Amino acid sequence: MLEKIIFKSGSTSSEPPLEVSLSPLTIFVGPNNSGKSRALIEIENKLSKGDEVDGDIISEITIRPLDVECIVNDLESIRRMKKDHENIPSDYVPIEKISYKTSTLVSDNINLSQLLTEAVNPNIRPRYSLAKYLSLYLMRLDGQSRLSLINEQNSVDLQQPSFNNLASIFKDNNEREKIRAIVFDAFGKYFVIDPTKMGSLRIRLSDRAPLNETEEKGWGNDSVDFHSQATLISEASDGVKAFVGMMITLIAGSPKITLIDEPEAFLHPSLSSKLGKEITKIQASTDKNVFISTHSASFLMGCVQGGVSLNIVRLTYDGKNGTARVLTKEQLIPLMRNPLLRSIGVLNALFYNYVIVTEADADRAFYQEINERLLLNGDSRGIEGCLFLNAQNKQTVWDIVKPLRELGIPSVGIVDIDVLKEGGVVWKKPMNGAFIPEIRHSSLNTEREALKKAFELSGMNMKTDGGVSILSPADKEACLSFFSGLEEYGVFVVPIGEVEAWLHELEISRNKGTWLTNIFEKMGADPMKDSYVMPSDGDVWDFIGRANDWFRKSNRKGIPV
Repeated sequence: MLEKIIFKSGSTSSEPPLEVSLSPLTIFVGPNNSGKSRALIEIENKLSKGDEVDGDIISEITIRPLDVECIVNDLESIRRMKKDHENIPSDYVPIEKISYKTSTLVSDNINLSQLLTEAVNPNIRPRYSLAKYLSLYLMRLDGQSRLSLINEQNSVDLQQPSFNNLASIFKDNNEREKIRAIVFDAFGKYFVIDPTKMGSLRIRLSDRAPLNETEEKGWGNDSVDFHSQATLISEASDGVKAFVGMMITLIAGSPKITLIDEPEAFLHPSLSSKLGKEITKIQASTDKNVFISTHSASFLMGCVQGGVSLNIVRLTYDGKNGTARVLTKEQLIPLMRNPLLRSIGVLNALFYNYVIVTEADADRAFYQEINERLLLNGDSRGIEGCLFLNAQNKQTVWDIVKPLRELGIPSVGIVDIDVLKEGGVVWKKPMNGAFIPEIRHSSLNTEREALKKAFELSGMNMKTDGGVSILSPADKEACLSFFSGLEEYGVFVVPIGEVEAWLHELEISRNKGTWLTNIFEKMGADPMKDSYVMPSDGDVWDFIGRANDWFRKSNRKGIPV
């Protein structure tokens, strides 16, 4: 139904607005307050309002010309009887349908001739009748509305078209069996619909499947006994309710456009992944459009593993400017399959503003604590919305940074000073991982070799004896200038040698095996105590501050467009 979506922004502030040709499933990812949920609201407004509606995230949505016969059939299925003394023009169709917003029956009249004219040219404004038609078949689900999907619903005349999802599923054995199989796979319980409360249909979860259709759908003693032993879904957890409700809506529901805000809410990671897989399977064989905003790497992994066509759009907003970038399955699958990347949960980076990658877990813990204290103190050097990840060594830092930058996620690598010792293929790692232009590689390598020689001539260990402080004043200036040039591309080298050398005023053992425990103990845990180490000028506090400066640059170097 929907053809294309045009955003207000592109992959960077200098790039043209992003245009995406729509597949049945579109997923919005990004940090908090990046506009994911707002995008869903704007899609709803643009489709359900007759006049042009401006937005902050979405610029335009184009609609394919609609099938006239399909529209006529849709309206016939919800046509109502004209009320006594009701004056309806001949070219209007009186309709009645359960509202997705209010879950109540709403009545209206639609100008059929105007609707069919607008349907053939759906992108011309105003389009009042088409907007009214689209709003009938558009559903937006947030946290509370998801839970209401499984509420008890009125039974209806089974010889007439179904006005609610439970009635539709109750009549359709195939749809009911499809939902039953999915629910059993997820929870080990059988989804059944209980008609034994006269005038109502209720969902229950049974320990066993019904013996036959009559046992589930009848009113006899066998049916009453069967349902009495099953649990009403209203007594289940919010996670079960949300999962089942979304499956019902997508399989049996009539919305042509469904907007779901954070479907993973109430679900643990493995169930979020399963939900993602099931949604993609359902959408694979439909011409409906589903838009989802998510903050779950598990849900996203499930969608990608579903093996069907989908769009993934990452949104960001820094308080002034927004970005919108398409992420391809081809970019994401290696992040899911690579054991190193999978083990550290690198997909979580999609939901953060920035990423810092360190050589080891102890380094990660230390730098993360430094940043937490900067933020706690309201220090401008602190990095908001930053994910800290650890590699296995200085070489694998860039195996993480590079794919993240390819996704448009600002990422820096922090390595100890002995990176200067490495030439050849090893030195190429930070060059390529930070997207430093190829033409500069040779000159940077020449500088690296000269600095390495200067350290060797000092007769001291560059890593453990003080870093740049062991050099002559002129060589120290040259080395710091070299590091400053690397920092322009998000490559941060510890100038004092190694991570263990930071906060040198704290008198602790710097032995690698016990260093982290010792320094955390010395730094203190209670901000109210005098012994608690607060941020100060210089040292590691400024080092993290410089990383923040790089993150905040709109024209930062090293991020491919």
